[in-house]
Order: sequence, then structure tokens, then C-alpha cells
Amino acid sequence: MIMRDVNNGWIIRYTHANVASFFFIFVYMHIGRGLYYSSYKSPRVLLWSIGVIILVLMMAIGFLGYVLPYGQMSLWGATVITNLLSAIPVFGQDIVELIWGGFSVSNATLNRFFSLHYLLPFLLAALVVAHLIALHIHGSNNPNGVTSSGDRYAMHPYFLFKDLVTIFAFFLILSIIVFFYPNLMGHSDNYIPADPMVTPASIVPEWYLLPYYAILRSIPNKLLGVLAMFGSLFILLVLPITDLSRIRGNQFRPAMKLAFWFFVVNFFILMWIGSQHPNTPYVEIGQFSTAFYFAWFLIIVPIVGISENTLIDVATINKNK
Repeated sequence: MIMRDVNNGWIIRYTHANVASFFFIFVYMHIGRGLYYSSYKSPRVLLWSIGVIILVLMMAIGFLGYVLPYGQMSLWGATVITNLLSAIPVFGQDIVELIWGGFSVSNATLNRFFSLHYLLPFLLAALVVAHLIALHIHGSNNPNGVTSSGDRYAMHPYFLFKDLVTIFAFFLILSIIVFFYPNLMGHSDNYIPADPMVTPASIVPEWYLLPYYAILRSIPNKLLGVLAMFGSLFILLVLPITDLSRIRGNQFRPAMKLAFWFFVVNFFILMWIGSQHPNTPYVEIGQFSTAFYFAWFLIIVPIVGISENTLIDVATINKNK
């Protein structure tokens, strides 16, 4: 109805869908920058933690919105993702049926998903305000990893006009996508009306959830797969603890700089694996990439940090001699 009967409704819908995709592009870049420059380290642990919660809530809102068009991918994506909760021992199936409002994804499910899809962004906005308040307590991090309290520029006019260049560039790219390639980041199967009697050849979520979907599929056990998927998001919270390096950021850390780009490439590999059928060799590649993803946070980051600290200590001793 929005596409065909509402005046200019198509532009509203296509803009909404594509801005959501760009939102995730910017957030992933923002998180990547935070990882590269160690913005999670003390005294910005609270800032980082709120940011991780914002990411998880964004994904929930994005998933709820993807279900609403009620195409084939909407129906089967909702069925697969909500069914994950049935992995919870004892009362998991009861929770799934409570969310569905019945015994399958139906009109009752769509009603509650629509309500949540427009209510949760208000909570998201509140978290963004909290994120900004936490940022202003200690100020922004910088590439050198040192305090910049004594050498700051005013937001206006310096950064305001600098950022306007980026904003106008974004509007240009968004306009090209919306007017010429509106379905570039969507899935063609979602134009097929939902049919519970026909399962799509490959059930995939939106592109921004693919890496986590790949992690879910790489573990054969259902409960462990669900835990790994949620763990792959919440593991971001352990970085302030596992990063033992005395140096903030990767600007002066060649080993960690290399490890960071390995992590980025691995993330894109997981995204690609999530879009493929779960067959050989994609399953094996996904399992290796999943193992590397968790190892980066729990093994690589601490080991590189300890080795760098050791080199600093040796260099200090030699200098004192």
C-alpha cells in the first residue's frame, strides 16, 4: 500500500530501508575506529559499554523491521531467529510461542513486532544521549592516545564545516542508491509474498547480521550456537580487561595494527559465509573464521599487549644502563 497507493510513498519506504543499511555501515566503521584506537580503555569503559548495548539494540530493531514487509525472507527469517529461543532449556518453547502470539509466525506476531519496532528507537535515542554524556565526561580519544584537554578546537566552525563535507557526500551516495538502486542491499526473495508452505532455498537475514548468522551456523549444537552468536556481540565488553598493553591505540603498535586488519578481513569473510549455503567448504571456512573471531579478543589481543609491554621494559632497562 505504501509503495502503490500513497503519494510518494515509495521514496519514504526506500529511504527508510536504505538509511537503516547506511546506519549500520557507519556504526561498523565507528566500532572499527574504536577498536583501532583503543577507545574502550579506561577511563572510557562506560562509554564503550553503552555503545555495545546500542549496537545490540540496533540489531534487534533492524530485525523487527525486516519482518514487517512479510515477504518470504521476512517470514522465514522471523521463524528461524525466534526459534533460537527454543534452545533455552525447560521453558524455551513457551517463550517462542509467547513471542509469536500463537503456534507460528502470524498476524499477532506482526502486530507486536510493529509495536516494538517503533517503540524501541525511543529507548535507542535515550541510550545515544547517555553515550554522549559519557563521552563528554572524559572527552574524545585521539590517534596519539594522549589527553588533549590543553589543546582543543571549538566544534563550531572548525569541525562543523569539516563534517558537513561528509554529510553532503553521504546524501549524494544515498540519493544514488534510493533513486537508482533501491534494492541493492535487500534480498529479491522478499518480494515474494510470505508462504509458510514453501521454504526458500537459502534463508538469510539482512547483510548487517550475516557475520553473526555465520557464527550461529558454524556450531552444530543449537544451544552453543545461540550462545556463540550472542557471545560474539557481548565479547566486545571484555576488551577493556583483555587489552593489557600500556599503549593506547595501534598508531605505534605494528603487530597489533596487523592483527586488527586480520580481524577486519575475517569479519568480511564471516559476512560472505553467512550469505552462502551451509555446505562444504563454506561450513569449514565459517568454523575457522569463528574460532579466529573469538581468539582475537581472548588470545591475540592479550598476547600482543604482554609482548609489547615486555619490549618496553627491556628497552627501558637498556636505556637506564
